[in-house]
Amino acid sequence: MSVRVRLAPSPTGNLHIGTARTAVFNWLFARNQGGTFVLRVEDTDLERSRPEYTENILAGLTWLGLTWDEGPFYQSDRLELYGQNIKTLLEKGLAYRCYCTPEELDAMREAQKARNEAPRYDNRHRHLTPEQQAEFEAEGRQAVIRFRIEDDREISWTDLVRGKVTWKGSDLGGDMVIARASGEGKIGQPLYNFVVVVDDINMKITQVIRGEDHISNTPKQILLYEALNAAIPEFGHTPLILNAEGRKLSKRDGVTSISDFKTMGYTPEALANYMTLLGWTPPDATQELFTLEEAAKHFSFDRVNKAGAKFDWDKLNWINSQYLHKLPIPELMTSLIPYWQEAGYEFDPNSDGAWLEQLTALIGPSLTTLKDGVEMSRLFFTPTVELDTEAKTQLQQEGAIAIVQAIQDKITQQRDQPLTSDAAKAMINSAMKETNVKKGLVMRSLRAALMGTMHGPDLIESWLLFHQKGIDLIRFQTVLQG
Repeated sequence: MSVRVRLAPSPTGNLHIGTARTAVFNWLFARNQGGTFVLRVEDTDLERSRPEYTENILAGLTWLGLTWDEGPFYQSDRLELYGQNIKTLLEKGLAYRCYCTPEELDAMREAQKARNEAPRYDNRHRHLTPEQQAEFEAEGRQAVIRFRIEDDREISWTDLVRGKVTWKGSDLGGDMVIARASGEGKIGQPLYNFVVVVDDINMKITQVIRGEDHISNTPKQILLYEALNAAIPEFGHTPLILNAEGRKLSKRDGVTSISDFKTMGYTPEALANYMTLLGWTPPDATQELFTLEEAAKHFSFDRVNKAGAKFDWDKLNWINSQYLHKLPIPELMTSLIPYWQEAGYEFDPNSDGAWLEQLTALIGPSLTTLKDGVEMSRLFFTPTVELDTEAKTQLQQEGAIAIVQAIQDKITQQRDQPLTSDAAKAMINSAMKETNVKKGLVMRSLRAALMGTMHGPDLIESWLLFHQKGIDLIRFQTVLQG
């Protein structure tokens, strides 16, 4: 049988890194097996689902390179299918209408709590007579649809990640609600555990790969597969992504959505690479950099860990830096341009193309994220600069101002000639002789005047960039005017 897997995100928020990592594992398995990767949007939560979240999810998967083979399919378009399957269960006597009020359910739970029992539905409306149902209907009560779960059932499956897993029916909380309350004998909005099974049957899903937080849903869903006379897929429950304290990564930990990672300047290749390592160990454990296509050749569930995967910012940053450092300069420049534009820097990507490439080549080796390029290049997009304390102290050294004056004079004298690296070095040597100072003082004074700080990228290359925009003369004049 051909492998068919699916990603089924809920559009109640932006694409979360946990969902994205699940997408990665599904995609890798499908590609490894020559199978099909299906995208299904589970939007039956009408109150919380939003079109903008759907757009964010689709955009995030596309950005990561996780292309799907079928879909996206939307559960909101399939309500009739769910209703037909619920009717089938009702007709078989495997589901029934429950008329309990919220107050009655609350009282039931409080009584159980008082007896130190785990809260569960006590199946009190499982065997209502037609007359009792009619009486509840006459009272105007609305009914949920519940699926029968026998306490003495034992449900087992061989998990792709965890091996044999077994649950008792008595631990599943009583008969399960599969459709929300509705009156007049109608069927209300179907709920997650039911619709996901109907969809997986309808889409012929062969392996359900998802996070371990879904393990408790699996025994309930297996019972539904049996009730609908359908083949039961294999299940694989992958480890959760944990924060530094070992708890499930959440919004409280800061950045968790894929769009946030993009805004921070991570590349899709690096992020996908890192997510692959969150719970999976490649055959060559020393290999840490690879494309999704390369990982797919070796992906298998026997190398997926059972333990939670701690999110390591240092590891992600290192991987991202490696991808950035390997990018050809024109590609890196193209990636940096949106961040420079977002920062409000003024330039023309076309006419300033050569200058921008030189700037990219200068800062590229120091980048960890693309957004780092904003701060690193700020000096090159502003004519004036504020001197920090260290730079001011440097320019107060004896001979420093004379050096700046001498270099400014030489630039003015050679205004009609392009400033090259050799020409800049010649000016520095000439200034040394004229002012009779050591080269170190010249270089430090030049850096202080040009950059306003004693730290930064290569001085000569930076000077060439400043000079092309006339920024060097502006800054020298500012220093000389005190």
